[in-house]
Amino acid sequence: MTSGGRQESASERLERAVGVVLRAGVTTSTVCLAVGAAWALATGESGPARVLLQTGILVLLLTPVARVVVSIAQYVSERDWPFATLTTIVLVELLASAVAALVFNKRL
Repeated sequence: MTSGGRQESASERLERAVGVVLRAGVTTSTVCLAVGAAWALATGESGPARVLLQTGILVLLLTPVARVVVSIAQYVSERDWPFATLTTIVLVELLASAVAALVFNKRL
């Protein structure tokens, strides 16, 4: 239910859930990157600062993946099988491209 007393539609719930995931991912990434950069500039130490910077980049890269996972969960809960299937295909393509990038860069 929303503040106006009306029932929230499925698309509104999805938009709200995706918005929360995107805001959380970008905020977490920004904090990690800012603290890591400030730490590196202030102390000159690369160890902890590097971990924070890498974590910030990783969180930023994983945020769209989390958005797709939330979308799949929402579509499945609504029993919207065509969209759940298509969104699962998008997730598989995202993961396959990440694995391909690692394999072709000989990091896996």
